[in-house]
Amino acid sequence: MSTQYSAEVSPIVESSRLGVLFPGALGDFICCLPALQVLARSGRVEVFARSEFAAIAPDGIVVRSLERAEISRLFTATAAADEAVYHSFAEYSAVYSWMGISQAIFVTSLQAVTQGRARIFPFRSADGSCHQAEYYFGCLHGSGSEIPLPSISICPEAIAWREAFWQRHSLTHRRVLVIAPGSGAVAKNWPENHFSAVADWWRDRMNGSVVVLVGPVEEERGGFTALSSHGLTLHNLDLAKAAALIEGSSLYVGNDSGITHLAAATSTQTVALFGPSDPRQWAPRGRKVSILSRHEECLTRDRTVANSLTPHQCLSELESATVIRTLAQVMGALP
Repeated sequence: MSTQYSAEVSPIVESSRLGVLFPGALGDFICCLPALQVLARSGRVEVFARSEFAAIAPDGIVVRSLERAEISRLFTATAAADEAVYHSFAEYSAVYSWMGISQAIFVTSLQAVTQGRARIFPFRSADGSCHQAEYYFGCLHGSGSEIPLPSISICPEAIAWREAFWQRHSLTHRRVLVIAPGSGAVAKNWPENHFSAVADWWRDRMNGSVVVLVGPVEEERGGFTALSSHGLTLHNLDLAKAAALIEGSSLYVGNDSGITHLAAATSTQTVALFGPSDPRQWAPRGRKVSILSRHEECLTRDRTVANSLTPHQCLSELESATVIRTLAQVMGALP
């Protein structure tokens, strides 16, 4: 029997070992961190998620790969009789899952191997009426509690890598702007020529240096050759190095993406550009975050653009001068 989200949440079981099944991408994971951080006060939290998230997991939260045979077996009718599956979950006093709620076999199997100690939630709220971080937090801790900001861990090795990179490129005493021009959907990307205008402004007016982060999705799609000529370009950094690099910079600007959530969680001055997505549900959270949104303008246009293969026109109409004005404001550079 599945347990869905409601404001009436039973108390979290105090234990030294708690399991979490979480299938989301980077932005989803960072939105979930406040809920996991509070859960970690009750004991060791082991999250089965994308293995690369282990590089940024804060203290008390251990990330293990979701791609495990014991988990995939939960979608079979014989899972409850599988000794390996049973022992994988038997030692958890509670298991929380944001996957599988619509799969009856999964729900039955997970409840069987946990002896009824599992709580299973939809991955998204039913109506999208609250921020995703609030939804995840409410699943575990109920409504009305103060939600902490997400916190990530940057390992010493990544910081040492950044310092070496800084020295190698003579960035130690310079203002560094980090630009991440991609996202999970092309429709959410601000046009490359606008980012290039921002890079030119930073170099010419702020006398700074520009670093462009290009991830595997962006590298596969292409389209950032011109921007790459405006600064140092780094391809496919692991999350620890990306977090360390952003945390040591003066300013970050990017689209609605997981890397933008990562930037916000490092307490770096972050400017996030939103088009089709609703920032009320997806805005990155941090102490130094500014949002420039064209969401309302996008709503008045074609609602099928979310998975479009080209940038959406309403986001293209966010002028580079407007973004530069915001960047200058957050840097205290306006006259």
